[in-house]
Amino acid sequence: MKVLVRAESWPIRGGFRIARGARAAADVIVVELEHQGVVGRAECVPYPRYGETSDSVAALIERSAEALDARSARAQIQSMPAGAARNALDCALWDWEARASDTPVWSLAGLAAPPAPVRTMRTISVASPREMGEAAKTLALAEVIKVKVDGGPDLARIAAVHAAAPSAKLVVDPNEGWSAEQTASWLPELADLGVAVLEQPLPAGEDAALEAIGERSVLICADESFHDRGSFERMNGRYDMINLKLDKSGGLTEALLCAEEARRLGMPIMVGCMVSTSLAIEPALLLATGAELVDLDGPLLLENDREGALHDRDAGLLRPSPSVWGGE
Repeated sequence: MKVLVRAESWPIRGGFRIARGARAAADVIVVELEHQGVVGRAECVPYPRYGETSDSVAALIERSAEALDARSARAQIQSMPAGAARNALDCALWDWEARASDTPVWSLAGLAAPPAPVRTMRTISVASPREMGEAAKTLALAEVIKVKVDGGPDLARIAAVHAAAPSAKLVVDPNEGWSAEQTASWLPELADLGVAVLEQPLPAGEDAALEAIGERSVLICADESFHDRGSFERMNGRYDMINLKLDKSGGLTEALLCAEEARRLGMPIMVGCMVSTSLAIEPALLLATGAELVDLDGPLLLENDREGALHDRDAGLLRPSPSVWGGE
C-alpha cells in the first residue's frame, strides 16, 4: 500500500488550557493509504504526555506502512505499540476497507445500524473562577459540561460553573493534577456542586491511592491510566469508569474490543478525544452508541473543521459524515 503522511495545524478558538499547559492549535497527523485506486484516510494526535511528537509519529507510520498487505493489514499493525501512529493506520485501513468494498464502515464493525447523531459534552478550559463561570453561561443549555482544573482554586472554579449552568451534569477533569490529599478532601464536596464524574485526579503512577477511597459520592473515571485491554487489570478498586480514546488504544480495532470487555465487566464508558478535526472523531462515533458519556467536542473547539463535517457547534450535536470518513 502506498502511504502519504502529513502534519497539519488547526487553530483553536480562543485557545485551550488544561493542567499540563495551554495550546493555541491542534497539531495533527493525517494519513492517506492508497491501494488499487482506493484511498483511506485518518487522523491522529501525537501526545507529548506519552512521549510522542509529530516527527516520531510520522516516522513510525511511514516505517510501519512500507510492508503492509491490504488483505491482512489491520492484523499486521496490531504488533505496533498502542498510540497515535497505530490509531492513524488502523482507522485509515477501516476507511479504505469501507470504500474498497462499498460497504459502510458501521456495517464492517458489526453494528446493526449507522451511528445516530449524538450530543457531546462541552469543555471549559482552565481559567479563573470568574472566567470559567462566564464561559459556562454560554453553555448553560448543555446536558454535560467537562470542567478542566489544575489543582489550584478548583472548588471555586467548579462552583462558578455550577452556578452559571445549574442544570448541567459536570465532569471534573484535573488531568492528573490533584494530589491524593486534595482528592480525599474535595471528593465529598463535589456532588453538591453538580459533579457526577471525577476524571483522572491523580498521576497514573500514583493512582493506587484511590483504593483507600471507599464510599464515593461521584464516579471516578480513568483516563491517562487506561489505554487498551491490558489496562483493565489496574482498574479494580481504583476506578468506576474508563475514558476510551482511539489515540490511546491505538485505533478503532482495539477500542471496539475494549468496549466489549468493559460491557462484560459492567464498567461504564466515556468515549473521549484529543482536540482534533472531525477526521479523528468520525471513527469514535461508532463507539458512542454504547457509551454512558460522550466527550467528542474536539472539532467544536476549533476555528474551522474539515470540509464535509456536519456537526452543529451551537447545539453540541455530532452528526456522522461518511464523506469525511467511513465511506459514502
